[in-house]
Formats: sequence, structure tokens, C-alpha cells
Amino acid sequence: MKRLPIPEDVTGDEIDKDVRQELLSLPKTLADDVARNLVMVARLIDEEPEEAYAYSRIALRLASRVAAVREAAGFAAYANQKYSEALAEFRAARRMTGSAELWPVMADCERGMGRPERALAMAGEPEVRRLDKAGQVEMRLVAAGARRDMDQLDAAIVTLQSPELASNSVQPWTARLRYAYADALLAADREDEAREWFAKAADSDKDGATDASDRLAELDGVEFVDALEETDDSGEGESSGDVETGTAVSDAEGDQVTETGTGTGIEAENAGAETDEPAGPSETGEPRENGSGQG
Repeated sequence: MKRLPIPEDVTGDEIDKDVRQELLSLPKTLADDVARNLVMVARLIDEEPEEAYAYSRIALRLASRVAAVREAAGFAAYANQKYSEALAEFRAARRMTGSAELWPVMADCERGMGRPERALAMAGEPEVRRLDKAGQVEMRLVAAGARRDMDQLDAAIVTLQSPELASNSVQPWTARLRYAYADALLAADREDEAREWFAKAADSDKDGATDASDRLAELDGVEFVDALEETDDSGEGESSGDVETGTAVSDAEGDQVTETGTGTGIEAENAGAETDEPAGPSETGEPRENGSGQG
């Protein structure tokens, strides 16, 4: 089995205590090896998803009967848009644990494989009631994304309307939920409402989970100009205006401005939804902008 290099400072101590508990079923040397590969998956999955995937495959070969390993392999495949493979791993992990926690991301894999109808069917299954609040919000995002996949914009907007959206309290999911709602409104040509909700999303997005501020600037007609690039293009030693590098400039007037941002159930039409597993589904679809963000 080909091994990938792991930095010496990487230890299994970085993984979650519940995962460490699962690995106790393995011989100590093997458990340490698996744990270090899982740490590499966690470190790389956002910035270097292909490398994270490679480490996940090693962990999977070493300990395929550990639910946490199957889950990590699923998320690594998901990050690389290998949706069919990700779904298989998530299903395996769910069989091992009996937990419904992965239900939203499993539904989003169905979207990734071009089967939004199945994602909607999953939104109406009893497993959704077993999810915590964060999981139910993720399921709502996936269902709304499936509606949009099917060109049902009005239904997507209604799906996102919920007590969580209307709440003034800021939760980990608030920015993404508001962003998805704003994006759906904009797609439906409801620009004034979209601007309002992009502003709310930007206001609640303290960790930069969305590009709500940029979307809001676009709607306000603000363009970000790099004066150094302008100088290079013109071939002159000075920029044509008084704009400093990175200053936001209004398209209309060129004035300098400062960018500012100010029912838990899911309605799904499930009738006629397919439930049989397809033979060799193709792995297609763009990254799930309105889908599950679990990881």
C-alpha cells in the first residue's frame, strides 16, 4: 500500500475524542496510523481537497470498518465532487452508527448526481425529524437547492422561509441561510428584497462563510479597482485618478465609498419520487452553493 508523507508534528491527538474512542477497537500502532491520516484529511480538505482525498483513501484501506473513517472518506470525496462515492461512504457510516446526522449531505449528493427529486423525497422522510436544529436547517438548504435545480424558484423561496430565517439571533447557520434566501430572491428578479437579505447575510457573516458583502456591492453598483493594475495597463507611471489601491469606486460617479453591510418542517413534493439505487450513476454537478455545508 502506498503511503503518503505525514509531517512529524502530526499526531492523532488532534482528532475528536469520539473518533479516538472508535479507533480503540484497532491495535494501537494501526490506530495511530489511521488517526494521523485522518488529521491530514481534516487539515487539507478545504484548501487541498485532492490531497485530503488521497489521505482518506489510505485511512479507508487501513480501517474500513470504523464509521469515522467512512465518514471522513465521504467528506473527502464530496469535496472533490465525487458524489456517488461520497454517498456510498455516508451510507456505510450511517449503517454503522444508526445516526441520521449525515442525512442532509446524503441528500445533497443526490443533487450532485443530477437527482434533485430524490433529494426532495429525502427531505420528507422521518429521518429529518431526528436531526438537531442545525441539521434541519441544512436539510432546508438542500431542499431549496433541489427546487432551484428543478427551476422551481418560487418553491425554493418558500422552502427557505422559516422561523430560523426570521429570527434576529445569529447562529452558525444564519449567514448561509440568509444568503441562500437572498440568492433565490435575486434569481426570481426580486432585487430590492435580495439586496435587503444580502445585507442581513453580510451583517451576520463574521467568519466569511459567504461572499455576501461582494454580492451586496455588486447590487449597489460598486466596483473594486486596483490602481496598480490600472497603471500597468495604461503604461503610465501614475494612475489616472486619486483612487488608492483597493478602494471601492462607484460606477456611476467615481466617488470613494466605504463598503458596509448591514416552522422547522420542510415542504417537499414527494409523490412519485424514485427510491431504487441506480446502476453506476455519473458524477456530475457543480459544488453545492445552496446545499449542505457540513464537514
